[in-house]
Amino acid sequence: MDDLRTRDVVARWILQNGPTSATFLATQLGFTPAGIRRHLDALVGDGLLEARDPRSSASRGRGRPSKVFFMTDKGRETFEHSYDDLAVSALRFMAEKLGDSSLTAFAASRADEIEKTLRPIISKAHTPGERNRALADYLTAEGYAASVEPRAHGEEICQHHCPIAHVAAQFPQLCEAETEAFSRVLGTHVQRLATIGHGDGVCTTYIPSLTQPITSHTGGIR
Repeated sequence: MDDLRTRDVVARWILQNGPTSATFLATQLGFTPAGIRRHLDALVGDGLLEARDPRSSASRGRGRPSKVFFMTDKGRETFEHSYDDLAVSALRFMAEKLGDSSLTAFAASRADEIEKTLRPIISKAHTPGERNRALADYLTAEGYAASVEPRAHGEEICQHHCPIAHVAAQFPQLCEAETEAFSRVLGTHVQRLATIGHGDGVCTTYIPSLTQPITSHTGGIR
C-alpha cells in the first residue's frame, strides 16, 4: 500500500471512529507506532488532522502525554463533507428578514421530519440499548458515522462526522432541535455534550439509563 492510500485509510479511520492517539491507532491498523506517526504528521501538515494535548494525563504517570489526533474542518471537507453555502445564505437571509423565530421554526420542522423517519425504526427495538443502537445506525446511514459508547448510568451516541457542520456552526438551533427529536423518539431526556459545529472533535449525546416506565406525555416509545 502506497503512502497516499495509507494516509487515506488513517484519515478515514479517525473520521469514522473519532479522535485517537498514534499508539492506539497503530494497534488498530497493524502499523508500527513510528510508521503511523509519520502518516499522522503528514496529515497534520496537510491540515487534515490536528494534534492536541489529551484532556487529562493524570493516569499516564511519568513521561510526556501522547497527542490526540482530531479531524479538522478541512479534513471533513476533503472526505466528502456535503454542506452548501447556499443553505447558509438562505438561513441568514431568513433571519434578517423574518427574525430569529423563523430559524427556530425551520429547525423544528427539520427535527419533526427526522422524528417521523426515526419513529418506526425505533419502535422495532425492545430495550433502551437497542433503541440507542437503532438511532446510531440511522445516523450512520445518513452520513454521521455514529457509534454507541458505554458511560456511567447510561450511554453516549458519538457522531464522528457531520454533513452539515458548517451550517450548524452558524445556526446552532439545528443541533438543539435535533437533540429534542432524539429525546422524543427515545422517550427520555438526553443531553448534548459536544458538537462538531461548536469546534469539538465529535458530537456527543448522553442518554441516561431508563429507570422508570415512559409516560405518555413524552411522546416516546412505551
